[in-house]
Amino acid sequence: MAALARDRVTTANEIAGTRIVRHLGIVRGITVRSRSVIGNFGAALQTLVGGNITLFTELCERARGDAYDLMVQHAAEMGANAIIAMRYDANEVAQGVTEVLAYGTAVVVEPAR
Repeated sequence: MAALARDRVTTANEIAGTRIVRHLGIVRGITVRSRSVIGNFGAALQTLVGGNITLFTELCERARGDAYDLMVQHAAEMGANAIIAMRYDANEVAQGVTEVLAYGTAVVVEPAR
């Protein structure tokens, strides 16, 4: 199983310079995260001074990164070498608990002739 190159994942419906030879279906990666008590306290302190709440930003970036990696792994397991129409979605499952979903269409591409 070959790894999927990062330039082979796109929000577009095609990858320039390639043609899609096979659609393999929807792939997804999901992660569910909660904020810790310490993280909540630190973020509350950051809100007092305003600006970017870096503790929450880092949590969100980690969650998106994990969901993305799981999606790419899922696509590779299916035999894909690219993902098109990639998107993120997030929902609060319970207070302080959020799920992040990365999804797209796994495809096999080859260089355009």
